Amino acid sequence: MARAGLGEGWTCLFANDFDPLKARTYRANWPGEPLAEGDVWAVEPAALPGRADLAWASSPCQDFSLAGGRAGLKGGRSSALFGFWRLIEALDEEGRAPRALVIENVTGLLSSHGGADFAALAGALAARGYRFGALEIDAAAFLPQSRPRVFVLAARDPPPAALLGKSPLHTAAVRAAHAALPDALKAHWLWWSPGAPPRRNTALADLLEPDDRVEWHRPEQTARLLSLMAPLHAAKVEAARIGSTGASGGRQVGAVFRRTRLEDGRRVQRAEARFDGLAGCLRTPRGGSSRQILLVVDQGQVRTRLVTGREGARLMGLPDDYVLPKAATGALHVVGDGVAVPVVRFLAERLIEPLLQSAGRIAAE
Repeated sequence: MARAGLGEGWTCLFANDFDPLKARTYRANWPGEPLAEGDVWAVEPAALPGRADLAWASSPCQDFSLAGGRAGLKGGRSSALFGFWRLIEALDEEGRAPRALVIENVTGLLSSHGGADFAALAGALAARGYRFGALEIDAAAFLPQSRPRVFVLAARDPPPAALLGKSPLHTAAVRAAHAALPDALKAHWLWWSPGAPPRRNTALADLLEPDDRVEWHRPEQTARLLSLMAPLHAAKVEAARIGSTGASGGRQVGAVFRRTRLEDGRRVQRAEARFDGLAGCLRTPRGGSSRQILLVVDQGQVRTRLVTGREGARLMGLPDDYVLPKAATGALHVVGDGVAVPVVRFLAERLIEPLLQSAGRIAAE
């Protein structure tokens, strides 16, 4: 999905993923572009052609996620980032280091192990001549999905002053990560400023399939889900139900996740609802939380169903002609691990492409 966000103005020289389903999906959407399927640690520097303008790394996020075990960079899954970095170091030794890097991950990257993991990443970047900075961007600025992520942009060439400055994307977490760095690494920091994201003009309800084309839960399944709600969330549903029956009322769409909460020392399964026009953060069906559920209230009636694969793709900013695995679980596995397409386009348009233009790497349009 980073490839989709960069767009047709870019040529991909090399791509890698160890997941066969994701690899098949990539090939279906980008036929003819090179993709190495397998562990990044098995990729040899000689397989990487030329010198790229940009290398993008979206490594598995579980070891940085607040919902996970917080193993940090020592975690086996996030060690894929070091597999990527091994290649960058080798390319640098050959004089072929990419001119810019983007490392994308969950916000836990900034605070994992008290900031030590981020400091290790910063030290690695600085040692290879990169200056860097971080931005925290929630896809909710572009799409009806709550999906905060951290983007570390590193550059070999000095950036123009117009790309630097204060930004609302320098969140408290970003500022804290910077403050925790040793002074020697702070000297390599760049306060990237891509400007404010455009105002989002869609809500969750706008991206849904027609009611007659989807499979709804049976009434007893919906009743069971509602029974799992704590009073606060049950009150949200009841307020939506009552509001939908009045003259000024109407259809309301909410999103629900099942979560395990600790209550009075006991682990209790709860269903939690939101009616703010946003879906919760999409995840893979087998990871973290359970698959996301839609709750539709209309004329006093409450119905529920699972998010479809195509709806998940729309929530990531993918067009309807984007080829997905046929099974919903497979489609949601692919999109749930992805990066929101318009966020990538925003970074490319506001920072990456102007940076490369200023260095004379690409022609201004």
